[in-house]
Amino acid sequence: MFPMETDLILEATELWRQRPGDPGELPGVATREYLREGFPVTEVRVLDQIGAEAVGKPVGTYLTIETDRTGRDGDHPQRAAEAVAGELRGLLPEGERGSALVVGLGNRAITPDAVGPWAVDHTVVTRHLVSHLPETFGDFRPVAAVATGVLGTTGVESGELVKALCQRLRPAMVVAIDALAARSARRLCHTIQLADTGIVPGSGVGNARFALTREELGVPVLAVGVPTVVRATALAADLGADDGQRETLGGLLVTPKDIDALAAELARIIGCGVTMALQEGLTAEDVAYLLR
Repeated sequence: MFPMETDLILEATELWRQRPGDPGELPGVATREYLREGFPVTEVRVLDQIGAEAVGKPVGTYLTIETDRTGRDGDHPQRAAEAVAGELRGLLPEGERGSALVVGLGNRAITPDAVGPWAVDHTVVTRHLVSHLPETFGDFRPVAAVATGVLGTTGVESGELVKALCQRLRPAMVVAIDALAARSARRLCHTIQLADTGIVPGSGVGNARFALTREELGVPVLAVGVPTVVRATALAADLGADDGQRETLGGLLVTPKDIDALAAELARIIGCGVTMALQEGLTAEDVAYLLR
Protein backbone atom coordinates (compact mmCIF):
# COMPACT_ATOMS: atom_id res chain seq x y z
CA MET A 1 0.00 0.00 0.00
CA PHE A 2 1.53 3.31 -1.08
CA PRO A 3 0.80 6.61 0.69
CA MET A 4 -1.52 8.84 -1.28
CA GLU A 5 -1.38 11.93 0.88
CA THR A 6 -2.46 15.18 -0.72
CA ASP A 7 -3.09 18.61 0.72
CA LEU A 8 -5.56 19.47 -2.05
CA ILE A 9 -9.28 19.13 -1.46
CA LEU A 10 -9.92 18.63 -5.19
CA GLU A 11 -7.65 15.59 -5.24
CA ALA A 12 -9.19 14.26 -2.04
CA THR A 13 -12.64 14.36 -3.64
CA GLU A 14 -11.27 12.74 -6.82
CA LEU A 15 -9.80 9.88 -4.76
CA TRP A 16 -13.19 9.27 -3.15
CA ARG A 17 -14.88 9.13 -6.54
CA GLN A 18 -12.27 6.66 -7.83
CA ARG A 19 -13.23 4.00 -5.31
CA PRO A 20 -14.25 0.61 -6.75
CA GLY A 21 -17.89 0.25 -7.68
CA ASP A 22 -20.37 3.10 -7.93
CA PRO A 23 -19.53 5.52 -5.11
CA GLY A 24 -22.63 7.62 -5.80
CA GLU A 25 -22.85 11.18 -4.51
CA LEU A 26 -20.13 12.42 -2.21
CA PRO A 27 -21.88 12.70 1.18
CA GLY A 28 -21.60 15.81 3.32
CA VAL A 29 -19.82 17.82 0.62
CA ALA A 30 -21.13 20.65 -1.59
CA THR A 31 -19.28 22.13 -4.57
CA ARG A 32 -19.71 24.94 -7.06
CA GLU A 33 -17.58 26.44 -9.81
CA TYR A 34 -17.23 30.01 -11.06
CA LEU A 35 -14.66 32.49 -12.41
CA ARG A 36 -12.62 35.10 -10.58
CA GLU A 37 -10.51 37.50 -12.64
CA GLY A 38 -10.80 35.01 -15.49
CA PHE A 39 -9.48 32.07 -13.46
CA PRO A 40 -11.59 28.98 -12.70
CA VAL A 41 -12.44 28.71 -9.00
CA THR A 42 -13.90 25.65 -7.28
CA GLU A 43 -15.54 26.05 -3.89
CA VAL A 44 -15.78 22.87 -1.84
CA ARG A 45 -17.66 22.99 1.45
CA VAL A 46 -17.23 20.07 3.80
CA LEU A 47 -20.53 20.31 5.64
CA ASP A 48 -20.33 17.75 8.42
CA GLN A 49 -18.33 14.93 9.94
CA ILE A 50 -19.61 12.49 7.32
CA GLY A 51 -18.07 14.65 4.59
CA ALA A 52 -14.90 15.14 6.62
CA GLU A 53 -14.42 11.38 6.94
CA ALA A 54 -15.15 10.83 3.25
CA VAL A 55 -12.45 13.21 1.99
CA GLY A 56 -10.10 13.18 4.98
CA LYS A 57 -10.31 16.95 5.45
CA PRO A 58 -11.81 19.02 8.30
CA VAL A 59 -15.23 20.63 8.11
CA GLY A 60 -14.95 24.03 6.45
CA THR A 61 -14.71 25.93 3.18
CA TYR A 62 -11.98 25.30 0.60
CA LEU A 63 -11.42 27.54 -2.42
CA THR A 64 -9.21 26.43 -5.30
CA ILE A 65 -7.97 28.88 -7.94
CA GLU A 66 -6.52 27.27 -11.06
CA THR A 67 -4.17 29.72 -12.73
CA ASP A 68 -2.95 27.74 -15.75
CA ARG A 69 -5.94 27.89 -18.09
CA THR A 70 -5.90 31.50 -19.19
CA GLY A 71 -2.42 31.87 -20.66
CA ARG A 72 0.59 33.69 -19.29
CA ASP A 73 -0.12 37.20 -20.53
CA GLY A 74 1.58 40.25 -19.09
CA ASP A 75 -1.02 40.94 -16.40
CA HIS A 76 -1.27 37.30 -15.28
CA PRO A 77 0.49 37.84 -11.89
CA GLN A 78 -1.62 40.90 -11.09
CA ARG A 79 -4.88 39.15 -11.98
CA ALA A 80 -3.83 36.11 -9.97
CA ALA A 81 -3.09 38.31 -6.96
CA GLU A 82 -6.47 39.99 -7.32
CA ALA A 83 -8.13 36.58 -7.51
CA VAL A 84 -6.37 35.50 -4.30
CA ALA A 85 -7.43 38.75 -2.63
CA GLY A 86 -11.05 38.39 -3.70
CA GLU A 87 -11.36 34.80 -2.54
CA LEU A 88 -9.49 35.34 0.73
CA ARG A 89 -11.60 38.40 1.50
CA GLY A 90 -14.66 36.15 1.49
CA LEU A 91 -13.11 33.94 4.17
CA LEU A 92 -12.22 36.74 6.57
CA PRO A 93 -14.30 36.82 9.75
CA GLU A 94 -17.37 38.88 8.89
CA GLY A 95 -17.17 42.48 10.07
CA GLU A 96 -13.80 41.91 11.73
CA ARG A 97 -11.39 44.84 11.36
CA GLY A 98 -8.93 43.72 14.01
CA SER A 99 -5.26 42.96 13.56
CA ALA A 100 -3.90 40.04 11.56
CA LEU A 101 -0.81 37.86 11.90
CA VAL A 102 0.55 36.53 8.59
CA VAL A 103 2.71 33.43 8.99
CA GLY A 104 5.09 32.06 6.35
CA LEU A 105 5.66 28.36 6.99
CA GLY A 106 8.51 26.36 5.50
CA ASN A 107 12.23 26.38 4.90
CA ARG A 108 13.60 29.44 3.13
CA ALA A 109 16.73 27.50 2.10
CA ILE A 110 14.82 24.76 0.20
CA THR A 111 13.11 26.27 -2.83
CA PRO A 112 10.02 24.01 -3.06
CA ASP A 113 9.38 24.72 0.63
CA ALA A 114 10.13 28.45 0.49
CA VAL A 115 6.85 29.87 -0.82
CA GLY A 116 5.62 30.73 2.69
CA PRO A 117 8.71 32.63 3.88
CA TRP A 118 9.11 34.35 0.51
CA ALA A 119 5.45 35.41 0.50
CA VAL A 120 6.01 37.13 3.85
CA ASP A 121 8.69 39.23 2.10
CA HIS A 122 5.95 40.49 -0.24
CA THR A 123 3.40 41.23 2.49
CA VAL A 124 2.92 44.80 3.66
CA VAL A 125 3.29 44.93 7.46
CA THR A 126 1.59 47.82 9.23
CA ARG A 127 1.28 47.02 12.93
CA HIS A 128 4.19 49.28 13.89
CA LEU A 129 3.05 52.05 11.53
CA VAL A 130 -0.52 52.09 12.83
CA SER A 131 0.83 52.24 16.37
CA HIS A 132 3.47 54.95 15.88
CA LEU A 133 2.04 57.01 13.00
CA PRO A 134 -1.74 56.84 13.45
CA GLU A 135 -2.28 60.18 11.70
CA THR A 136 -0.90 58.64 8.47
CA PHE A 137 -1.65 54.92 8.80
CA GLY A 138 -4.65 54.92 11.12
CA ASP A 139 -6.97 53.61 8.37
CA PHE A 140 -4.82 50.51 7.80
CA ARG A 141 -5.47 47.18 9.47
CA PRO A 142 -2.60 46.35 11.84
CA VAL A 143 -0.72 43.46 10.21
CA ALA A 144 2.32 41.66 11.57
CA ALA A 145 4.18 38.96 9.64
CA VAL A 146 6.73 36.30 10.51
CA ALA A 147 8.58 33.51 8.73
CA THR A 148 8.79 30.78 11.33
CA GLY A 149 11.64 28.66 9.98
CA VAL A 150 11.63 24.91 10.60
CA LEU A 151 12.30 22.74 13.61
CA GLY A 152 15.62 21.47 12.25
CA THR A 153 17.11 24.97 12.12
CA THR A 154 15.33 26.72 15.00
CA GLY A 155 14.67 23.96 17.51
CA VAL A 156 11.14 25.37 17.84
CA GLU A 157 7.98 23.97 16.26
CA SER A 158 6.36 26.52 13.93
CA GLY A 159 3.07 26.02 15.75
CA GLU A 160 4.69 26.71 19.14
CA LEU A 161 6.13 29.97 17.84
CA VAL A 162 2.84 31.07 16.28
CA LYS A 163 0.93 30.19 19.45
CA ALA A 164 3.33 32.26 21.54
CA LEU A 165 2.95 35.20 19.16
CA CYS A 166 -0.83 34.93 19.28
CA GLN A 167 -0.73 35.02 23.07
CA ARG A 168 1.45 38.12 22.94
CA LEU A 169 -0.07 40.05 20.02
CA ARG A 170 -3.68 38.84 20.35
CA PRO A 171 -4.50 39.11 16.64
CA ALA A 172 -8.07 38.81 15.41
CA MET A 173 -6.94 36.19 12.86
CA VAL A 174 -3.98 34.29 11.50
CA VAL A 175 -3.23 33.84 7.80
CA ALA A 176 -0.86 30.90 7.30
CA ILE A 177 0.97 30.46 3.98
CA ASP A 178 2.65 27.18 3.10
CA ALA A 179 3.86 24.98 0.26
CA LEU A 180 1.63 21.96 -0.30
CA ALA A 181 1.90 18.46 -1.75
CA ALA A 182 -0.17 17.22 -4.68
CA ARG A 183 -0.82 13.83 -6.30
CA SER A 184 -0.97 15.16 -9.85
CA ALA A 185 1.91 16.88 -11.63
CA ARG A 186 -0.52 19.05 -13.61
CA ARG A 187 -1.45 20.92 -10.44
CA LEU A 188 2.10 21.77 -9.40
CA CYS A 189 2.55 25.54 -9.06
CA HIS A 190 -0.71 26.18 -10.94
CA THR A 191 -3.21 25.71 -8.13
CA ILE A 192 -3.74 28.06 -5.20
CA GLN A 193 -5.84 26.68 -2.36
CA LEU A 194 -7.43 28.76 0.39
CA ALA A 195 -9.30 27.41 3.40
CA ASP A 196 -10.83 28.58 6.67
CA THR A 197 -9.84 25.36 8.45
CA GLY A 198 -6.26 26.18 9.42
CA ILE A 199 -3.35 24.00 8.40
CA VAL A 200 -1.16 21.13 9.58
CA PRO A 201 2.36 21.81 8.22
CA GLY A 202 3.96 18.80 6.53
CA SER A 203 0.82 16.67 6.44
CA GLY A 204 0.89 16.25 2.66
CA VAL A 205 4.35 14.62 2.75
CA GLY A 206 3.67 12.42 5.77
CA ASN A 207 5.45 14.67 8.26
CA ALA A 208 2.58 16.32 10.12
CA ARG A 209 3.59 18.89 12.74
CA PHE A 210 1.88 21.13 15.32
CA ALA A 211 -1.53 22.12 13.90
CA LEU A 212 -2.30 25.77 13.26
CA THR A 213 -6.04 25.77 13.88
CA ARG A 214 -8.60 27.82 15.75
CA GLU A 215 -8.69 25.16 18.45
CA GLU A 216 -4.94 25.41 19.01
CA LEU A 217 -4.44 29.17 18.60
CA GLY A 218 -7.75 30.55 19.88
CA VAL A 219 -8.38 32.69 16.76
CA PRO A 220 -9.61 31.96 13.21
CA VAL A 221 -6.85 30.55 11.00
CA LEU A 222 -7.01 30.98 7.24
CA ALA A 223 -4.67 28.92 5.09
CA VAL A 224 -3.17 29.78 1.70
CA GLY A 225 -1.04 27.24 -0.12
CA VAL A 226 0.39 26.11 -3.44
CA PRO A 227 1.45 22.56 -4.33
CA THR A 228 5.14 22.49 -5.22
CA VAL A 229 5.92 18.76 -4.90
CA VAL A 230 4.34 15.47 -5.92
CA ARG A 231 5.26 11.97 -4.79
CA ALA A 232 7.30 10.00 -7.33
CA THR A 233 5.22 6.90 -6.54
CA ALA A 234 2.05 8.72 -7.58
CA LEU A 235 3.62 9.77 -10.88
CA ALA A 236 4.78 6.19 -11.47
CA ALA A 237 1.27 4.89 -10.79
CA ASP A 238 -0.14 7.32 -13.36
CA LEU A 239 2.34 5.90 -15.88
CA GLY A 240 1.28 2.31 -15.16
CA ALA A 241 4.23 1.20 -13.02
CA ASP A 242 3.71 -1.93 -10.92
CA ASP A 243 4.19 -2.09 -7.16
CA GLY A 244 7.77 -3.33 -7.46
CA GLN A 245 8.79 -0.45 -9.70
CA ARG A 246 7.08 2.04 -7.45
CA GLU A 247 8.78 0.54 -4.40
CA THR A 248 12.19 1.55 -5.77
CA LEU A 249 11.12 5.20 -5.71
CA GLY A 250 10.70 5.15 -1.95
CA GLY A 251 9.92 8.55 -0.47
CA LEU A 252 11.15 10.61 -3.43
CA LEU A 253 9.39 13.89 -4.12
CA VAL A 254 9.36 15.58 -7.54
CA THR A 255 9.28 19.31 -8.22
CA PRO A 256 9.30 21.31 -11.51
CA LYS A 257 12.73 22.05 -13.01
CA ASP A 258 11.95 25.79 -13.03
CA ILE A 259 10.79 25.79 -9.41
CA ASP A 260 13.03 28.77 -8.58
CA ALA A 261 11.14 31.10 -10.92
CA LEU A 262 7.75 29.57 -10.17
CA ALA A 263 8.15 29.78 -6.39
CA ALA A 264 9.36 33.39 -6.60
CA GLU A 265 6.38 34.41 -8.75
CA LEU A 266 3.90 32.55 -6.53
CA ALA A 267 5.34 34.22 -3.44
CA ARG A 268 4.80 37.65 -4.99
CA ILE A 269 1.26 36.74 -6.06
CA ILE A 270 0.27 35.40 -2.66
CA GLY A 271 1.95 38.15 -0.64
CA CYS A 272 0.26 40.81 -2.76
CA GLY A 273 -3.09 39.00 -2.66
CA VAL A 274 -3.01 38.58 1.12
CA THR A 275 -2.12 42.25 1.56
CA MET A 276 -4.98 43.42 -0.67
CA ALA A 277 -7.42 41.14 1.14
CA LEU A 278 -6.42 42.52 4.54
CA GLN A 279 -6.15 46.17 3.47
CA GLU A 280 -9.39 47.24 1.85
CA GLY A 281 -8.89 49.63 -1.05
CA LEU A 282 -5.26 48.80 -1.84
CA THR A 283 -4.41 47.81 -5.41
CA ALA A 284 -1.56 45.66 -6.70
CA GLU A 285 0.20 48.85 -7.76
CA ASP A 286 -0.19 50.25 -4.23
CA VAL A 287 1.33 47.09 -2.74
CA ALA A 288 4.30 47.23 -5.13
CA TYR A 289 4.87 50.89 -4.21
CA LEU A 290 4.72 50.23 -0.46
CA LEU A 291 7.21 47.36 -0.75
CA ARG A 292 9.82 49.37 -2.66
